[in-house]
Amino acid sequence: MPSLNRHTLNQLPERGVRVPGADRHRLTPGVLHLGLGAFHRAHQALVFDHLLQAGHRHWGVHGVAMRSTTLADALARQDGLYAVQIASQQGLHWQVPGALLRTSVAAREPEAVLQAIAAPGTRWITLTVTEKGYTPELAALLRQGLARRQQAGLPGLTLASCDNLSDNGRRLQALCTAEPGALSDWIAQRCAFPNSMVDRIVPAATPERLQAARQALGLDDEAALGTEAFWEWVIERRFVDPADGPALASAGVTVVDDVRPFEEAKLRLLNGSHSAMACMGAVMGLAVIADCIGTPAIRQFVHSLMSTEVAPHLSRRDWADYRDALLARFGNPELKHSVHQIATDSSQKIPLRWPPSAERQLAAGQGISHLAFSAAVYLRYLLGVNEQGQPYTLNDPQAEALQALARAHAGDAAATVRALSARLDLWGPTLPHHPRWTGAVQHHLERIQALGVLGALNELHAATAPSGTP
Repeated sequence: MPSLNRHTLNQLPERGVRVPGADRHRLTPGVLHLGLGAFHRAHQALVFDHLLQAGHRHWGVHGVAMRSTTLADALARQDGLYAVQIASQQGLHWQVPGALLRTSVAAREPEAVLQAIAAPGTRWITLTVTEKGYTPELAALLRQGLARRQQAGLPGLTLASCDNLSDNGRRLQALCTAEPGALSDWIAQRCAFPNSMVDRIVPAATPERLQAARQALGLDDEAALGTEAFWEWVIERRFVDPADGPALASAGVTVVDDVRPFEEAKLRLLNGSHSAMACMGAVMGLAVIADCIGTPAIRQFVHSLMSTEVAPHLSRRDWADYRDALLARFGNPELKHSVHQIATDSSQKIPLRWPPSAERQLAAGQGISHLAFSAAVYLRYLLGVNEQGQPYTLNDPQAEALQALARAHAGDAAATVRALSARLDLWGPTLPHHPRWTGAVQHHLERIQALGVLGALNELHAATAPSGTP
């Protein structure tokens, strides 16, 4: 079967597949994206594609994979083209965005990346490098490229982190200006680092998705992926070029003065629930999030977690609507979002997702049952074997150390909680020393050990759920 590329684009079906309308071969990249992967290609790249179609010619993307060569090379063979299957309540449709104009691999060709940062046409750098990606190597790459711009007398850039880190723009700015000197002063004065929040569920690509793309396109696509219809990008009004704000807003981006209300709601409602369900699903032997939320006890748990222990401390006013939308999104059967994919790097994610809500609930003298249950399920998840006796792999930078602690105290809830509560990098400085928290986690771990996750959930609901639960 022929491959998707610029020569075969006209072979796509006339109905059912949206294709790029811009004259791509005349475009040069205005955006350098670091962290080329599924999320960027199903989120920001579609926003930039919309802008290109509307005649804003400087939003083409040079996508950079940090280390892996496989995807970047596949996309290069396809001239940056790939198909996205979008699943909504109205059904499935396919889109081939045209924003990705060029690809590189930072580890293999750093000079190409530095040249791109220093290119006169480059206006933005966007990043999806995950929580563990803010490294000295990233700082060095950005500083070297920005130094070339400074030396060439070029304008500064807007650098936007598109990830789940709180205050991500300020974190990136601090990373880039940590070394005092003239370059850091130039970066601080000439570049902009807006905070942003991004939201779209994008599962990892699967062989089934690639096969579905072949059937829909009539072409082979090595980089096809799937996502949901919902998306949200909220970005702080902080740009080198003020005209970028209205341009992004015209494509559906929410441009605000303060991202925090949206950021906190997403981290604690969506991501916090995702982490809890991922651990439950892995331990129970469920494959995907739709299986989890399709289990009535888990759905009831997630609704109560969000409504009673997370939402009271959010400043996003429409949190109830956001919660209800999340419950529907989690149940989308087309997404097939693996619980093990979501559980990846849990030690880096949990500190941002659960402790802030738990600390505030404790300070207010309110209930923590669902947050403590989440923590207990995570401790059970660390054993690396589900309730059917089948092993699974922990994909986490702290996997070896955490699993060793969990296994050393397997079956002893009190000892497990004592050992793993000492990890301040997971729980922060407050929770490990709060007897209500450690006591609740120990209680729920004991019930999970005795009854299994589902049995412990049902017991929790009997004790805490109000009448008229969803």
